[in-house]
Amino acid sequence: MGGGAANYTIPDWRKYKVENAPELVQVQRALASHGLKDPWLRNEVWRYDTTQFGSHGPRLRLAFFRGFKLGLIAAVATVAIERSLGGGHGHGHGDHH
Repeated sequence: MGGGAANYTIPDWRKYKVENAPELVQVQRALASHGLKDPWLRNEVWRYDTTQFGSHGPRLRLAFFRGFKLGLIAAVATVAIERSLGGGHGHGHGDHH
């Protein structure tokens, strides 16, 4: 069914170590100070892999400004076309009430 299924490669679980993610090391230390341990903390290490996903700054810029240039060009083009075609629609606040 579906045909042409992609061949997914599952990464080796041993490459994900909490020690490679400084943020998670802080969480691990904070838990240890209360006598707690999170056995599933290693499952979150992939989120902090900067080689695969980059750091927070570039990811945030990409999320918030993706398509910004194209949108700005479209807005400027729309305003230019409206003004060149006589954009006075008479919807202003004139004296005719």
